[in-house]
Amino acid sequence: MRNTVLIIIAVVAIVVAMGGFFVVEEGQQALVTQFGRPIGTVSQAGLHFKIPFIQDVHRFQSRILKWDGDPNQIPTKDKRYIWIDTTARWKIVDPLLYFKTVATERGAQSRLDDIIDSVVRDAVSGHLLVELVRGKDYQAPAGVKEEVFEVEGAADVPVEKLAGREEILDSILARARVATPEYGIELIDVQIKRINYVEQVRTRVYERMIAERKKVAAEYRSEGEGEQADILGQMQKELKTIESEAYQTAEEIRGKADAKAAAIFADAFGGDPEFYGFMRSLEAYRKSIRENAKLVLSTDSDFYRYLQQAK
Repeated sequence: MRNTVLIIIAVVAIVVAMGGFFVVEEGQQALVTQFGRPIGTVSQAGLHFKIPFIQDVHRFQSRILKWDGDPNQIPTKDKRYIWIDTTARWKIVDPLLYFKTVATERGAQSRLDDIIDSVVRDAVSGHLLVELVRGKDYQAPAGVKEEVFEVEGAADVPVEKLAGREEILDSILARARVATPEYGIELIDVQIKRINYVEQVRTRVYERMIAERKKVAAEYRSEGEGEQADILGQMQKELKTIESEAYQTAEEIRGKADAKAAAIFADAFGGDPEFYGFMRSLEAYRKSIRENAKLVLSTDSDFYRYLQQAK
């Protein structure tokens, strides 16, 4: 009998231990309910106690959680349709209120879908496309002139008055944060993960990019052609100078050579005038007597003198 009582006590103790103790892990927080009514929260990690079979434990994440929305097609203020893909970071700051309003993480994600998508849609439709895709401190590339952007139904907007992407995201976060505390949620950050143009807008953007690049390329090409003309002109000038100096040098060398040759001939022929006359006559014969040619001379001609002596 005594052993039976001990066994019963041991079983009851084990059941109480198994059902009464619970563990809250790092990165978690817990809400204790009794018959479905919240009675307290546990934010410290470790081993804790609850009344078995009467109290229940609901665990929630205390870490920063991620929200990813579905891409939405939204028109901008200048009537250009784009796909917006948004992401956000949030955390549970009031487990009791969180449990009463949304209960689960899926319920919280659903509430965030409604809140963030609505705010993002209002922000996108209230701004120009150019404001969504660039920062406030954007500087146009060299050679590209920024102009005003036309807004349908409104006056032209000067470049310096355009908002930047960071300003738009800050306004989205501020507006969305207002609606999340009633669910026990704190919204930490909202970011536009991706902007994708619809086909019609994408074609226009590409055409504008191509036109701007062609304009810059034409300016560079014009500058290059000008540089080329200057280089070729300088080269032609230097070439003509070199050719002129070379021709002058060649003529001087040729003149000196002719003078030296004439002096050598004069010295050679001056020593024997008869030989000089003979050589000059032979040269005259060679130039005047050709194939199938006839030469008529008188017998007393000086030109015939050496031919007559050759008989």
